[in-house]
Amino acid sequence: MHPLPPSVTMGRMNGKRARRKATGGGKDRPLTEYHRKRDFSRTAEPSGGAAGRGGEPRFVVQIHDASRMHFDFRLEADGVLKSWAVPKGPSTDPSDKRLAMPTEDHPLDYRDFEGVIAEGEYGAGSVIIWDEGTYRPDPGGGRAGDEPVPVAESLRRGHLSFRLNGAKLRGGYALTRFRDGDAAGRGEAWLLVKRGEGGAARERARGGTPDPTRARSTRTGRTVGQVAADGRPE
Repeated sequence: MHPLPPSVTMGRMNGKRARRKATGGGKDRPLTEYHRKRDFSRTAEPSGGAAGRGGEPRFVVQIHDASRMHFDFRLEADGVLKSWAVPKGPSTDPSDKRLAMPTEDHPLDYRDFEGVIAEGEYGAGSVIIWDEGTYRPDPGGGRAGDEPVPVAESLRRGHLSFRLNGAKLRGGYALTRFRDGDAAGRGEAWLLVKRGEGGAARERARGGTPDPTRARSTRTGRTVGQVAADGRPE
């Protein structure tokens, strides 16, 4: 068998990169996967349509008591919320490297969702808004160079460095892809890490991440258990 010419090999590699859907773009098929997984006659989740609020882009961290309790980390970019499931949650300790698995893009109004996803629906369980605020990407996406790089482009390249300004999470963080997925994005994996920023930050870092069963919503003060008991969105 003759080896493929370099041009063909590179073409296939570039094609694979172009097909990354989990975090790569959203422009070619925005929210298609999100809508495919949900029956909006049964779920209280938003179907989309909200516009951006202007100013700095928003972020939200939700605790989701689904089949497995986890945190959902979402960044506003390209008119959607780029999303990762973080099993152990974001940490304020720079020594913690938290696994972050990309999920489908979510609509911007999902940042306001707190309530119960109906039994039998995708992701059934209770959701609270644990933290929210604005974020600012670092120039160059956190790599060499001072020119601003769009967030979606930084994610395609596999690294985004940014600063959070939330009620609970503040300061520098980075998302780094350490494993590529297949053509559909399956198997892709990232790390979410707090950047070390001196002695004061290390003191604050001792808190780490709270117990998700006891953590409270930054909006309503409820736990996921209380939201489940209420059985209604807030």
